[in-house]
Amino acid sequence: MPSLKKAYKTILQDHFPEEMTISFGDQRLQYRKRSWQIEGAEKTEAKGLRYGENPGQEAALYELVGGNLALGDCRFISSGQGLVSALDEAGMHQFGKHPGKTNLTDIDAALNILKYLMDTPAATVMKHNNPSGVAKGTTAGDAIQRAFLADRLAAMGGCVAVNRPLDRESAAFLAENFVEVVVAPSYEEGVIDHLKKAKNLRIIEIPRIDRLEAHRSTRYIEFKSLMDGGIIAQQSQISAIQTPDDFLPAVAKTKAGDVRCERAPTPDEYADLVFGWNIELGVTSNSVIFVKDGATVAIGTGEQDRVGCAQIAVQKAYTKYADGLCFKEHNVPYNALSLEIDQGKRDPAQKHHIDRETAAVKGGLAGSRMISDGFFPFRDGVDVGIQQGVTAVAQPGGAMRDAEVIRACNEATPKVAMVFTGQRAFRH
Repeated sequence: MPSLKKAYKTILQDHFPEEMTISFGDQRLQYRKRSWQIEGAEKTEAKGLRYGENPGQEAALYELVGGNLALGDCRFISSGQGLVSALDEAGMHQFGKHPGKTNLTDIDAALNILKYLMDTPAATVMKHNNPSGVAKGTTAGDAIQRAFLADRLAAMGGCVAVNRPLDRESAAFLAENFVEVVVAPSYEEGVIDHLKKAKNLRIIEIPRIDRLEAHRSTRYIEFKSLMDGGIIAQQSQISAIQTPDDFLPAVAKTKAGDVRCERAPTPDEYADLVFGWNIELGVTSNSVIFVKDGATVAIGTGEQDRVGCAQIAVQKAYTKYADGLCFKEHNVPYNALSLEIDQGKRDPAQKHHIDRETAAVKGGLAGSRMISDGFFPFRDGVDVGIQQGVTAVAQPGGAMRDAEVIRACNEATPKVAMVFTGQRAFRH
């Protein structure tokens, strides 16, 4: 059996062409394959992607270099706007080995979230094209720390992206924690040298991040290749929720009359619901997320049933809160503390204290807001959040049992606010 460790380091000789042209009727889009000559990599000559999602899968990255697609009334993104696809050696301050597909799609997924958060310093930590934590902050460093600590367990080995120049505060924090990729529009003087002390850290600069907001209302084409060689092409989605005024009242029509949510969100709740909805567009479905004070508390993603992803998010919230508290008080992960107690090396009272503190604040969920990418088909999903103390909910609406779901919010003590987005945010 070939060595998997060796396979992780091997750059495949891909057989994709140097140029690619896609025709949409009489319109043509021209693409050029990206390659890099990376200092310290296994090969000195210019090479493209190391491999695709896994070793053994050939892959290539193409940048749009010519053409400007218009279909009907929709004008899509044009050439010359490259972000990830325009990444060159100058932007790879430290990489060590050629990137793989997941490295670049994690960065792209991060930018797809950050484009809605450009009015303030914001950061996201990505794992396998999903965020483990997203947060706004007063500075780049504050945003990075809040995003990382939103789920310290999942953030380990992740891709950290920030929408402001990366400062010394950020570098000091990242140096103390294990991440694989850091991405920023620029780096303050001396920061790159400090980050390079972590020799396996990939340090990426994408100057156009400061212009991400222009991408909020620009569509691109998404392709899904089928196993029979067919292709599904679709427009990318644009968020319908930019301000609190974009939400719709939660109202359901029944034979007995309209059922309305009896409480409207407060300004703080609205701010978190807008923030949360624009994160939801970047989370794999089915998903339910919880946010509070401009940061994610828990993210439940990729489940087949909606109540299941809500329950998973709750379980993750308790787990990460206990782990964070344990690390703060004892400088060890919660699981390590539990193991040492089982081995008779620690006092069980330490774990009992952490468990009580975690339960008291419901894993940090008390006072949070709940956002779902699709409608709740039953009230059980919303009930999961209400039981944990959420104060407001945002969801698309449009289910047969909308009235039942709204009543769950009205029956809560205290009452829970709910608004509809009028937009579904599935991502597969």
